[in-house]
Amino acid sequence: MRAIVIDEAGGPDVLQLRELPSPRPGPGEILVDVRVAGVNFFDTWIRRERVAEVPGAEGVGVVAEIGDGVHEFAPGDRVGWLTPTTHSSYAEQVVLPAGLAVALPDAVDDETAGALLLQGLTAHHFTTVSHPVQPGDVTLVHAAAGGVGLMLTQLVKARGGTVIGLVSRPEKVEVATEAGADHVLISTGDAFVGPVRELTGGAGVHAVFDGAGATTFAASLDVLRTHGTLVFYGPLIGEVPRIAMNEIPRSTRITYGVTEDHIRTPEELRAHAGELFALVEKGELTVRIGGRYPLAEAARAHADIESRATTGKLLLFP
Repeated sequence: MRAIVIDEAGGPDVLQLRELPSPRPGPGEILVDVRVAGVNFFDTWIRRERVAEVPGAEGVGVVAEIGDGVHEFAPGDRVGWLTPTTHSSYAEQVVLPAGLAVALPDAVDDETAGALLLQGLTAHHFTTVSHPVQPGDVTLVHAAAGGVGLMLTQLVKARGGTVIGLVSRPEKVEVATEAGADHVLISTGDAFVGPVRELTGGAGVHAVFDGAGATTFAASLDVLRTHGTLVFYGPLIGEVPRIAMNEIPRSTRITYGVTEDHIRTPEELRAHAGELFALVEKGELTVRIGGRYPLAEAARAHADIESRATTGKLLLFP
């Protein structure tokens, strides 16, 4: 089978297509023929640090073979999966523990599932646990036209909240608006502070979802109202911010949400994914595909996502 291999850390050009031995499933594992692999900004950090030989933390495919002790899946089943620590999805075939996979309903096609799982579960975690959005909550979503930002916007709206979306370019305003953002601001750095305070009558927002890194951390804190929540998920994009406990203003809360904490068991994975699938089936959650690439062009996908010019989800097709 063919796979994208990282031999050394570096830029997109280190992603090389190679022939590798076809894997075989062991006890408790399934072998899947990959149909779609999701591309995430996190994958570029994996590449720069070379922490995986074959990158890719999520995908969709068809079960080809099951190992001993696997009872929940059979050959021919369509499944999606998350492998945030072992990676390996940029390939024609992947072996993974059955507990990391979820059966896909017929109503959810391969591309939708491939674009939904990791970013959808991340946004689900942020809006149900990190800051359980309540009707009437006003939220600020950074990178509102990106994959996670589009999911956050829709899930906040589904829970009755208001979304102020931040985008970096004028052409992204329409994308964020179509996802349901009530207000969209074009902003870089900390330029959003004044407009957000004006939109909230000076009170600030109930929650900020910030994946932009240290460059916006202080400004995100600045626009929170008393007892508001900063849901931060941006250290892979820039430097990790530093703050002393006594520097946190207005009794606000800061949380760094990790998706693996949201899906600690197969039951949690399948329950939370099921909620997302149900929203898709009801038409309350849609995915935007920002780019489709053959597996051999994984380097181009990485260059595109790092350019910050893309919107929505990028997908690889083996």
